[in-house]
Amino acid sequence: MVSAETKCIMVQGTASNAGKSVVVAALCRMFSQRGYRVAPFKSQNMSLNSFTTSENREIAMAQVLQADAAGVEPHHHMNPVLLKPKEDFTSQVIVHGQPAGDMNFYHYQHNFRDQALKAIKESLDALKKDYDVIIMEGAGSPAEINMLDVDLANMQIARLADADVILVADIDKGGVFASIAGTFQLLPPEDRQRIKGIVINKFRGNLDILMPGIRQIEEIVGVPVLGVLPFDPGLRLPEEDSASLSERKYRSHGQITVGVLRLPRISNFTDIDPLEYEPDVGVRLIEIGEDIGDVDALIIPGTRNSISDLVALTESGLADEIASLSQEIPVFGICGGYQMLGRKIIDRTLKESNIGSVEGMGILDVKTSFGEVEKIISQSQGTPVGQGIFSRTTGEVLNGYELHEGISRLGDCKPLLRVIKGCGNYPKSGFDGAQNDLTAGTYFHGIFHNFQFRRSFTDYLRIGNGLEPLGYQKDDFKDLREFSMERLANLVEDNLNMDELQRVLHFDLI
Repeated sequence: MVSAETKCIMVQGTASNAGKSVVVAALCRMFSQRGYRVAPFKSQNMSLNSFTTSENREIAMAQVLQADAAGVEPHHHMNPVLLKPKEDFTSQVIVHGQPAGDMNFYHYQHNFRDQALKAIKESLDALKKDYDVIIMEGAGSPAEINMLDVDLANMQIARLADADVILVADIDKGGVFASIAGTFQLLPPEDRQRIKGIVINKFRGNLDILMPGIRQIEEIVGVPVLGVLPFDPGLRLPEEDSASLSERKYRSHGQITVGVLRLPRISNFTDIDPLEYEPDVGVRLIEIGEDIGDVDALIIPGTRNSISDLVALTESGLADEIASLSQEIPVFGICGGYQMLGRKIIDRTLKESNIGSVEGMGILDVKTSFGEVEKIISQSQGTPVGQGIFSRTTGEVLNGYELHEGISRLGDCKPLLRVIKGCGNYPKSGFDGAQNDLTAGTYFHGIFHNFQFRRSFTDYLRIGNGLEPLGYQKDDFKDLREFSMERLANLVEDNLNMDELQRVLHFDLI
């Protein structure tokens, strides 16, 4: 049902990583279960975790998760502006899912802001035509007083949408009441009045001890606390950005250990999430400067700047260590990680960085070039060629998505996939990736989300460690992700005062 007037609700936070994304996802699921057609919306997102929609447009992964929670197809209007940090003070600007150029902060704010705001308005109007409820997500804090006049993510967008605001505050780091009071104090009166309720997130203690503080903060700011959400370490949902990796506790111990390089500009690190759900498998993040240590396989994930991160690996000595280890254990590169495994990355026009062309690790006989094609943004499909450690995967149709500007040409090595849909190594090549005996790479993000491909990889590791292979019995990752989403929605609903929520929003939730 599409209502005569779409209801807009915005979730803002007292700081980054307060829990805005997951609260938006939970509200999307809750409203959807009540029969409303719901869309998530984040006007401007800065994130290196992105996804390709079915329209072949790029949006942040958080809005994909939220759309999934709402039971609707992700669309570029749900995230009209995406900023992908590239180098210091420079980001690739994605508008309506397509690249608009690389811009520094000054250029974006002074020369491009009006275009960004126009795109945001267009997307918001488009969503209002098709949805009953839009659950909007802010960015960082609305009380950044040095940025109020150029805001494109918080209160200016709430005004544009005439949205009621729910403020989420993270209690886990301490100072929750000060952060709530300070946010109210720094906001202009007209914006302060938009905040209809407060949610305290990530609580681990005794609620009775917290209650006196809740009563006092309600008196101080004049807005009700709608609920206190407990910290739930069992939730396993995609993270918003790489900063959250510092808090993410992967299961690091198992009979099999997969090392994952935490590159300085790591992107699309959700590619590795399914491995954590494999029985017996532990995932260990390896920082630049650390020893790789005793791992059974190594994954080099995507990066927003392949050349700069390759230089960092080379200078730290990790590139040589990886080249040596590739003779002993499987090494797998995804997108930028795949490019680094090759012999050379050519960047004559300085498209990728100011460094120019560099030598790769030389493990795969591949040369990658930047500046020959526009950015590839595509949902993709392919079938394994069936060589090396993936010799048992022939015939399976793999789904993934591509987000890359470089194209790769193979020398004396085999491709990893035959491309059914998408680009792969370069337009119309018909193939993606490369492989030799123990090393492989691909442009397909999400390749380990394909159950049989992932299980063939981990079974290869199990057999190498004297364990029994598990075979293709059950995809725990897909089941547990849906379980986590439902668990999140129930956790939020069980701990919010739903009657009070309806009262302050003037909206029927029953």
